[in-house]
Amino acid sequence: MLRVRDDFRRAQIAIAALFCALGFQYATWAARLPALKSRLDLSEAELGLLLMACGVGAAVSFPLVAVLTRRWGSRRLAFVSTVFLGLLLLALAVAPNYPVALLIMCADGVGVGCLNVAMNAQGAALESRYGRTAMAKLHATFSGGSLGAALLASGTSALTSSVAAHFGAAAILVLLLAMFAHPALLTEDQQADAPREKKRRGFVLPAAVTLWMGLAMVFGTVAEGSMNDWSALYMKDVADASSRVAPLGIAVVSVMMVLARLFADGWRTRWGDGRVVRAGSVLAAAGLAFALLLGGVAPALIGFACMGLGLAAVTPCVYVAAARQGSQALALVAAMGTTGLLAGPPVIGFIASGSSLVWGMAAVAVSALLVSCCALRIDWTPVERAADGLAEPAGQAAVGTTVDDQATTTA
Repeated sequence: MLRVRDDFRRAQIAIAALFCALGFQYATWAARLPALKSRLDLSEAELGLLLMACGVGAAVSFPLVAVLTRRWGSRRLAFVSTVFLGLLLLALAVAPNYPVALLIMCADGVGVGCLNVAMNAQGAALESRYGRTAMAKLHATFSGGSLGAALLASGTSALTSSVAAHFGAAAILVLLLAMFAHPALLTEDQQADAPREKKRRGFVLPAAVTLWMGLAMVFGTVAEGSMNDWSALYMKDVADASSRVAPLGIAVVSVMMVLARLFADGWRTRWGDGRVVRAGSVLAAAGLAFALLLGGVAPALIGFACMGLGLAAVTPCVYVAAARQGSQALALVAAMGTTGLLAGPPVIGFIASGSSLVWGMAAVAVSALLVSCCALRIDWTPVERAADGLAEPAGQAAVGTTVDDQATTTA
């Protein structure tokens, strides 16, 4: 049980533990992929399919996540999915063969999809209940969890080559995070601002604003994932960086993203989510375009820093807006984001193979710019009003219209 007296801070720490657990669990098995490849005697293609199985599980989890969120609520779903992900580490450590490992990784993707939606629903409910921004810092703790997993992997590898011992210790930590967080998680989710979904013959059709949020998430995750996968190769093959300098590309993106997320909640409070997302995505696109036009190592590092800084607040802000539309909208937007994260890097690779990596990275810049275009159609009403000094009482949702800077449009 958390001993923090401030109710907001107590809930924030508990929800941060969920983000930390997800980053920790993901990075734990990712750090031991070489050992898993060796133990299961996998080819490069089989290893790629193993990774794809996790992504596919997350992408197709949308119907299940929507149902479980409605029936259980985000509090229960977050706890169950965190425990489930911890236990899957144990299962992966003792997987007897490749087909079983594929099933485990697919199940891991489903668990990731469930926890991703549940913890973001908790973060959105926290902001709604207390009228304070917190989502960006919560997303920063995901990176903290990944860092902790990398350190644990390094430490355990120095002591023993046993994957089972490493995953066993990691599973215990994930379960402890789940038990630590559960008592202070919020019991009520944020309610949708208005009935924006139309039912036809038993199916629920997403509103247009939800699709714009999903597209913003797709383009944002395409850009983010592509920077993770292609920045080092760009540094080496295009910018002519040395083997020692080339990895600094992804390091710059990651560090700037974490730092920006630590400060982004203040920016959201001051300027509003819509302005932060639009300005950030334009900065990301312009910075990368600058790097591509000038060429060289220094411009590349500056452009990559702009990408990390500009994209940092996109996913936190879009998740908050999606949660305001209801649990099904949040699940759909999360699934679309996972799809972008999966499909983006291969698409960029296809463009690069057909022309050059410069054009592939130019497509990344265009993707970042499209986030800003989508942001113009997203309902940011409550946070935009708060930034303009017109905030409503905490937890009270705005209904009906979209206030966007100086223009008012119908959602």
